Amino acid sequence: MMKILSSLWLALLCTLAAPFASAATPSALFYLMETQKSVNAFVAHVDKIDMLVPTWYGVDQRGLVNGAPNDYVYAIARKHQVPVMPIISMTTTRAGFHQLLHDEDAKARMIASMVQAGRDNGYYGFQFDFENIAWTDRDAFTLMARQAADALHKAGMKLSVAVVPNAPGRSGRGQFSKWMWEYWRGAYDLAGLAKATDLVSLMTYDQHTRWTTPGPVDGMPWMKMHLDYALTQIPKEKLSLGIATYGYRWYTGNPVKEDGTEASNIMGTYIDFDESMPLAIEQHVDVQWDAREQESWYYFYRDDMREWVFMPDAKSFQARYALVKQYDLQGFSSWVLGAEDPKVWDLLPVVHP
Repeated sequence: MMKILSSLWLALLCTLAAPFASAATPSALFYLMETQKSVNAFVAHVDKIDMLVPTWYGVDQRGLVNGAPNDYVYAIARKHQVPVMPIISMTTTRAGFHQLLHDEDAKARMIASMVQAGRDNGYYGFQFDFENIAWTDRDAFTLMARQAADALHKAGMKLSVAVVPNAPGRSGRGQFSKWMWEYWRGAYDLAGLAKATDLVSLMTYDQHTRWTTPGPVDGMPWMKMHLDYALTQIPKEKLSLGIATYGYRWYTGNPVKEDGTEASNIMGTYIDFDESMPLAIEQHVDVQWDAREQESWYYFYRDDMREWVFMPDAKSFQARYALVKQYDLQGFSSWVLGAEDPKVWDLLPVVHP
């Protein structure tokens, strides 16, 4: 009976307005983590979400897929007719993922499991979210995406793919840029992936991270540069622009390691809006607006050391949402539910009354 109901649900989704079709109003894709805060945000704002992409599935080097839906979340999605397209990500190392990419039997097992899970649960499809891939596995990754998309299409489902932005399509000058290309940017053949799959979510965030000096999470000039390049490879009706809702805080960590040795320890950690604003109030600082980067930020001193916070808020979200409209993109992909400034929801239309 459950499989029959899931099949009916999948058929119903296919008769609804396609979430991946171009429309006057950009499609709002939101990622959901397995945290109570993320679930609460989904429940509170389900009427403004076009596509839910939860982090429910992983795969290892042998093609073993593990995961299952959150029954509470999925029941609410069904009730409001919100299509669900779970992420599948790697639960192994970079070397393990390389092994998967070059093992046809393992790939076949993964794809068969995806199709079965999609049928059993009535998913709209899946999203590939594979990162930290060697650039030498570029063609193998595109091939796996094409194989998975073909199988899902035959079963009446879709495949989307999240990609690290990689303008200008090659490695830069410095050693950090070389490292980024080797293991983060170089594995994504944007044109090939766009041709093989139904939607490309461009992860235009994490411009600055724990690996870098302090700076914007997704500065506007940087975002536009990557978007302009991506549009030379991906049709706009297949492109969803990544918009961050989380921030970063940089501070000086403990220079003494667990083994007693000492080393520089500059920390960069995630900070959500419900933490960054109270921290600003606690430290008696005024949040600044960077007109060039179009992102909010502030700094303060603790133990005579400066700490930096960059925090995408509703104002920065509005600027990036306007960019999606300006470029007439398919929509946006926002990481992650629960991290956002609550005023973000005032900017979005009701799509599921």
